[in-house]
Amino acid sequence: MQIDTQIVDVLRKSNHEFRALEESHHRLDTELGELQRRHFLTPQEETLKKQIQKEKLAKKDKMAEIIRLYRQTQS
Repeated sequence: MQIDTQIVDVLRKSNHEFRALEESHHRLDTELGELQRRHFLTPQEETLKKQIQKEKLAKKDKMAEIIRLYRQTQS
């Protein structure tokens, strides 16, 4: 059985959806980091922060699902 890092490497190279999700997740992580560095957030920024967190989690869940499906097809 392949370990997660090997599976991620394979999926990065072979699965366009996985690669797009990973890039989007990284972009959202950067945006979230910028918001978290601020000492004070406006109500709109707080809403944006929560929205980014939810979207980031959804992308991570989808990537985990793709990894799980890959494992199932390889076993």
